[in-house]
Amino acid sequence: MAADTPIKKAMQPTTPPIATPAPDSPPGGIVGLDAVALSQAIRQRELRCTEVLDAYLAQIDRLNPQVNALVAQQPREALQALAAERDAQLDAGRWLGPLHGFPQAPKDIMPAAGMVTTKGSPLFAGQVSTTDAVVFERMRAGGAVFVGRTNTPEFGLGGHTYNTVYGATGNAFDPALTAGGSSGGAGCAVALHMLPVADGSDMMGSLRTPAAFNNVYGLRTSFGCVPHGPTEEAFFQQFSVAGPMARNIPDLALLLSVQAGFDARLPLTRRQDDPARFTAPLARDFGGSRIGWLGDLGGHLATEPGVLEVCTRALAHFETLGCRVEAVTPAFDFERMWRAWIDLRSFNVAGANAALYQDPARRALLKPEAVWEIARGLALSGPDVYRAAADRSAWYQVLRQLFETYDYLVLPGAQVFPFDAALDWPHAVGGQAMDTYHRWMEVVVPATLAGLPALCAPAGFGPAGQPMGLQILGPAQSDFALLQIGHAYDQAAGHARVRSPLLG
Repeated sequence: MAADTPIKKAMQPTTPPIATPAPDSPPGGIVGLDAVALSQAIRQRELRCTEVLDAYLAQIDRLNPQVNALVAQQPREALQALAAERDAQLDAGRWLGPLHGFPQAPKDIMPAAGMVTTKGSPLFAGQVSTTDAVVFERMRAGGAVFVGRTNTPEFGLGGHTYNTVYGATGNAFDPALTAGGSSGGAGCAVALHMLPVADGSDMMGSLRTPAAFNNVYGLRTSFGCVPHGPTEEAFFQQFSVAGPMARNIPDLALLLSVQAGFDARLPLTRRQDDPARFTAPLARDFGGSRIGWLGDLGGHLATEPGVLEVCTRALAHFETLGCRVEAVTPAFDFERMWRAWIDLRSFNVAGANAALYQDPARRALLKPEAVWEIARGLALSGPDVYRAAADRSAWYQVLRQLFETYDYLVLPGAQVFPFDAALDWPHAVGGQAMDTYHRWMEVVVPATLAGLPALCAPAGFGPAGQPMGLQILGPAQSDFALLQIGHAYDQAAGHARVRSPLLG
């Protein structure tokens, strides 16, 4: 990249850098171990599952009251008995997999057998599930110990984790701020070492926004990489995906290796994927790779002051790897992209929740954003949905052509820094009014609408120490390649190794 380009100048610290928390040594003890090291220690019987459970429960007791990330916690006696069973299995030479003995807390949006699944809604408060979502089924079979659920907004709608069942989840770096959403509980719990890794899901940035806001990694997987369901509809829904959250890329890959793979109940999952491939060596030479920086889409996206500056500085880490970074704006009508997105989103939300809306008693218990979303979806015609799908396809082709020039495309992880947790959502960004409850999250739409995998990586910190992330988009079905560049970026940047002050 030429030294005199505007993007190059922005990457150079010509003014004093924004203050960031200082890196520190990892917290001591069992909860300070990376997930890969923890898994190895358990398998080699250097650590007992019972002592791992006790360490994580102590961390939860210490920090969760400040942030409310974990909800519906399970009875301690039952958890201790299950951890003892995991130890007995190892003593008998039976290792269930990388999550053997891992404390985990499935996101409260999909069913987990024997656990309350509220979806953040008072309509389902106290509802106990009888079956597992596929991803939870795999985690449980792989030896995980489910200690509770991670908090989520109602039906996963909105990028801020709060609901009338459990309340709001605070940010790992400042509990007065939002943890993002909808996987806000998961992102916060991972950042504060209350879980070694965590599952999440992503329709409109639900993995990526919490990753950006809590200084951890979140991978929006390619559709079909990880089973998401089963649900009553297995063909039209191609936006919501399940995926992993972690403090580093090897840990992210470890959880993904358990989650991924074909499931016959979900015919659009990919049979050819071997989940073990995600634990292959991540090291790779990125010299000469080309990175396309999409920024704010040529001024289309409203951003909070400081966000673009943090993200632009983070681009220098790709240059450290030998990559060439260039600013590029896709040739597309971004309002057309947005209209296609909200129509297809409303179509899906309304289809799944119309019965709740049509019953006046249950509708009264829905949050206003859910009522708006469902009503909007019900008003769409068949031709409306087809037109949106065609626009979606056109957007994908634009990005496909860009990937003929660039190996990866990069965007900010969010348009705002973590905001006051008492706020429902940002009604204005950078002085520009937001016309819907999720317009402030528009930056996550390019990947979702195109069906591309996207890794959110820590990018640094804003003027008041607020975390920010960077989205790295890859071509279709390039999940492992994203892990590889994410790992190289992590080694060069080091932002993820900055600890929350709550950890002490």
